[in-house]
Amino acid sequence: MTTKPKAKKYRWRRSRQDPASADARADAISRIRAATQPAEAANDSAPATDIETIKSEGLTGRQLRVARRLAQKNGLQATSDYDAVRLLRLKGINPFERANLLDLAASKKNPEEQARDKIKIQLPQTVTEQPQILPGPNLSPAERRNLEIGQIQKDIARRRRRKLFALFARLTAFVLLPTLIVGTYFYRYATPMYASKSAFSILQADGGGAAFGGFLAGTQFATAQDSVATQEFLESKDALVRLEQDTNFSEIFKQEWIDPIQRLPQDASLEETHKLFRRMITIGYDPSDGIIRMEVAAPSPEVSVKLSERLLSYAEETINGLSELKREDQMRDAIATFESAQQERRKAQEALIELQLQGAVLDPENVIAGLRMRINAIEVELQEKELQLAALMDNLRPNQAKVDGVRADIQRLEAVLAELNAEMVDVSAGENSLARLSVRIQMAQADLAARDLMMQTAMEQVENTRTEANRKVRYLTVSVNPVASEEPTYPRKFENTILAFLLFAGIYLMISLTASVLREQVSS
Repeated sequence: MTTKPKAKKYRWRRSRQDPASADARADAISRIRAATQPAEAANDSAPATDIETIKSEGLTGRQLRVARRLAQKNGLQATSDYDAVRLLRLKGINPFERANLLDLAASKKNPEEQARDKIKIQLPQTVTEQPQILPGPNLSPAERRNLEIGQIQKDIARRRRRKLFALFARLTAFVLLPTLIVGTYFYRYATPMYASKSAFSILQADGGGAAFGGFLAGTQFATAQDSVATQEFLESKDALVRLEQDTNFSEIFKQEWIDPIQRLPQDASLEETHKLFRRMITIGYDPSDGIIRMEVAAPSPEVSVKLSERLLSYAEETINGLSELKREDQMRDAIATFESAQQERRKAQEALIELQLQGAVLDPENVIAGLRMRINAIEVELQEKELQLAALMDNLRPNQAKVDGVRADIQRLEAVLAELNAEMVDVSAGENSLARLSVRIQMAQADLAARDLMMQTAMEQVENTRTEANRKVRYLTVSVNPVASEEPTYPRKFENTILAFLLFAGIYLMISLTASVLREQVSS
């Protein structure tokens, strides 16, 4: 059932031409005021003029403010809002009367609005039915308080809704919209990248170590330095330059079908290429187990596997170069020490031979010892002959022939002994004597023995160094070979979108907290 809209009633009038209608309207307004004033007079027949009684009436803050403004309008000096009510009532003015409120509202208009109200519009106007205005119910202070509390609660709810709407608008502008943009990029525009994973470790050659190094042999700590050096090399520009020469790495990422964020510019420098290289190649070293894990991402699986194999070969060459350099340094020093000891021994041996050739004898000590033995033998024989001669002379009638023979033997022995003593004196005295030559030969022999000992020590050092160098040989062992991926590894759409959301939310939260703290500091 539809209701017909009420038709507006139009009444054309001119105040100057129809004074009866104006008089009728004035009479109606006077009757309405007369009808309302008795009721209000009945309600406020005896208004209280005591401040304590006025306070017990339960006046609202709005009514007190109206009373204060009305007192100021009438020139009353009130000390408080309740005093303003008291002074107005003593003067015979009810501050809550409708006519006074209307006069107070009219006094707030500026002169232009008052002048505009005084101008009477003589044009035809639309007359609408005015709702019947009746005096409100007489509310008790408790009911009036509940009504005001309800209005305050509605105002608080309206403010909360407005703040929630502003908060949602800020979250949408600073968090949800950027997250939507990032998610759209990852789901629709990002070029898929295929990653190949590999793992390798650096092992030490078997061999016994001495002292403290023996405790670390065979553990991951023995090759930690080499593993870190290999990781640094694979992430360096040196590896990028070699990879560029072998596989033309930059041209792979300059293709037009790659999205602009991941695509490398056509005139890219080495630094820009290295940034992309570090982003596409991830290398991590785990010191707990000594394994280096490498992940290489590329636009196609075949290219990813090719790049991984190249990098593994570079790592193996680097490890071999490091161990070879160590071995060469150690062996070079040991061999140099051995060669020096060998030369010194040769010089000592040549000096001994020169001394032996200089005296025309191979062993002067034996020559001197032989002379001493001969002298001792002649002396012993000479002593025996003298004893024999003394025994012959003890006879009363010695045999003259025997005596002469013994005397002749003694003379011959004395002559031989004198010759031997003279030869012994010649051998022991002078600059070129056999004694001095024997001493020099003994010193040369001692020097030669020392050089022999030094050469033997150097030889042992060479052998130990060779063993130590062989023990320090490093080997690169690949435990996981790179395999072509069938599905794209990057981008991780959902994870990256959630990460972007958390990132934008954290930034917004930090900015909001900073702004609130600054606002509080400024306001305080």
